[in-house]
Amino acid sequence: MLFLCTGNSARSQMAEALLRVQAGDRFETFSAGLEPTEVNPLAISAMAEIGIDISGQRAKGIEEYLGRRHFGYLITVCDHAAANCPMFPGVATRLHWSLVDPAAAEGSEEERLEVFRRVRDELERLIEEFAAGH
Repeated sequence: MLFLCTGNSARSQMAEALLRVQAGDRFETFSAGLEPTEVNPLAISAMAEIGIDISGQRAKGIEEYLGRRHFGYLITVCDHAAANCPMFPGVATRLHWSLVDPAAAEGSEEERLEVFRRVRDELERLIEEFAAGH
């Protein structure tokens, strides 16, 4: 399973960790970005609130996997990645989950963290549904 977004800084990082916790016995989970940056500290905080530590994860580019790994599923978690993802050989099923970019949130740190929480909770719901059906 590969989760893909633009920067591999928040949505795909959280999705990778959530699937690993919920169904790591059934799926080998990875994440990447089209233009990787660094893991967002607010994503780390939002995940820590539910007992998942992603502080050791790093942002990775899609190039790390192109032509090197085959995935049963590739799930884009942002519209930009869905529109700009190159052809990825070896992917059995490609899905798209359109989620807002929490890294683009404005306001105080607490207001921005709240957006990360909402995205985290939506990812958790989507992953629970996915894992239940697969």
